[in-house]
Amino acid sequence: MSRALAHLRLMARNNAYANERLYDACCRLGQAEFTAERTNFFPSIRETLNHNWEVDRYYLDALCQEGLGLAVYDTPHLQTADELKDAQEKEDKKLIGFCDELSEDDLDRNVAQDRGDHGVKHETVDNTLLHLFQHQIHHRGQVHAMLAGTSVSPPQLDEFFLEFDRHPVARKYK
Repeated sequence: MSRALAHLRLMARNNAYANERLYDACCRLGQAEFTAERTNFFPSIRETLNHNWEVDRYYLDALCQEGLGLAVYDTPHLQTADELKDAQEKEDKKLIGFCDELSEDDLDRNVAQDRGDHGVKHETVDNTLLHLFQHQIHHRGQVHAMLAGTSVSPPQLDEFFLEFDRHPVARKYK
């Protein structure tokens, strides 16, 4: 297996680990703190996590060629951290499974992505996955910062790759 393929598989697991840790913290918030308006790109922790969940579904739909396209955004937003945690965990498992099934040849395969008014665009599987991981990291960081203004401390999210520093939760993803 190439380093690129191994890296994408590890990134899928790191993604699930970081989401689990972040959601464990968010699930300890009261609903008022979870939905409170905050300074950020999205106006609350709930809205930011809903966005991450939507975008994961959008890109996984494209990668798995399921054909929903922009219709994934028609799903109503989930209202509680517990609901979102369960929904995100399902997508994280699907992403790990997708990456585990990839072959070297799949990485350069183009997948169609409906961009609405901009038409259907085609992008390689590897670039789509890299974008999805970066998107998740970006918005998890925003939620992490928003948590700092709540009654729940933001969790460490970077204790995954180094053996000597690995968080116990991360061990189940290796």
